[in-house]
Amino acid sequence: MRHWLAALSLALLSGCAQVGYLGQAVGGHLELLAKAKPVDEWLAQPDLAPALRERLALSQQMREFAVRELALPDNASYRRYADLQRPAVVWNVVAAPQLSLQLKTWCYPLMGCAGYRGFFAREQAEALAAELRGQGWDVWVYGVPAYSTLGWTNWLGGDPLLSTFIRYPEPELAGLIFHELAHQVLYVADDTAFNESYASAVEQLGLQAWLAQRGAQGPVDAAAHALRQQRRAEFQALTARYRQQLDALYRSRLAPEAQRERKAELLAALRAEHAELRDGPWGGDKRYDTWMAGASNASLAIQAAYSDLTPGFVALFERQQRDWGRFHAEVRRLAALPPEQRRRELGDDVSKTEPQP
Repeated sequence: MRHWLAALSLALLSGCAQVGYLGQAVGGHLELLAKAKPVDEWLAQPDLAPALRERLALSQQMREFAVRELALPDNASYRRYADLQRPAVVWNVVAAPQLSLQLKTWCYPLMGCAGYRGFFAREQAEALAAELRGQGWDVWVYGVPAYSTLGWTNWLGGDPLLSTFIRYPEPELAGLIFHELAHQVLYVADDTAFNESYASAVEQLGLQAWLAQRGAQGPVDAAAHALRQQRRAEFQALTARYRQQLDALYRSRLAPEAQRERKAELLAALRAEHAELRDGPWGGDKRYDTWMAGASNASLAIQAAYSDLTPGFVALFERQQRDWGRFHAEVRRLAALPPEQRRRELGDDVSKTEPQP
């Protein structure tokens, strides 16, 4: 309990708003843990739905694979399951200025600052979003299927498997478990992009290893997974291209009103190009429609946090001769460096984060 008590004592020093926020976070997580039971207990129920039984059993194979093959933590996390009976575990709020792709950050006890604010109740997330919009921010609210407590609650049973993601297709389920476990290997205060890109690299590389192992065992619908990955890559390439154009616009010498007009044109063009993809080569696939409807500086900026540094981490894995232990150790070394040096070693262009003349 010491982590929660320490967090609460620090929050008390930072005002009532922080105490209220922390209270809903602690209360929401404890409620989640109370609903979780060991996977073995679920599997022992004779009336358990066959599809859920299969997924829970498969999740434990993924969990053991993560320890054995990916050098991820061997602890209590993802060995229990909770049925939440809602579509998301938390709802995140992200915000950015109207003429910038720099995320607004919130600071938390112990974990430092991050570019999102999460709530267990959607109405609380929407209330904060409305407040921020009233202050002139671009805002996006989105449901999150899973989150990590960074290993701090393993003594309470760890982060559980959840109904919000347990029925994902096998590759997505494996990738999510690997991603969240990566956060327990390493978490750097005040660097959302480093943390999320590292976890995304572990997800991507770990999934490749899992699918290679499963190839002879099945059943994995390789064609369906490849199609999802192709469309995801096309979506990311599309949004990255417009993100670069918006970033260049915001760094230009154009007057603010001219920037706003051009921003509206670019976002409209982004939506139109996506619609062409959706209705043409994608055959009516609407999986990104909701994201596109709310496309803004905020949604584009948080997307970049999960993807911009990922190629650098993948290259780092190759330089470590695909040895997972060496890879995690090298990431820990990078984490101890100043942020700009971390990015240089990952091959990121740090100049793009500096004001342009």
